[in-house]
Amino acid sequence: MPTKPQTCHDLASGSRQAITTSYRGPTDTHGSRVIARCEAKRITVPWDHALDAAKNHASAALLLHQQLGWSERNDLVMGGTRDGFVFVQIPKS
Repeated sequence: MPTKPQTCHDLASGSRQAITTSYRGPTDTHGSRVIARCEAKRITVPWDHALDAAKNHASAALLLHQQLGWSERNDLVMGGTRDGFVFVQIPKS
C-alpha cells in the first residue's frame, strides 16, 4: 500500500535549513573557490579543477552538510538558481 504524501504542514514540523553555493573567481590573493552557506555556518572550499562545476558545488555542500552532522539523518537534493545552486535536505529512506 503506498504511503500518504506529506503535506506542507507535515514537512514544516521537521523543517531543515537549505544550503546555497556560489562561485567566486580568482583574485590576486585567492584561487577560485565555492562558498557553501546556510543559517548555521559558512565555508569556503577551493575549486577542484578535476571536477565539473556541478560537482564542485555539490562537494562543497556535502562538506558543510557533514561538518554540521546533518548527513547521518538526511540526504541532499540539488537544484539550481541564477545565482548558483541550492541543496535541500530530505530524510534518508
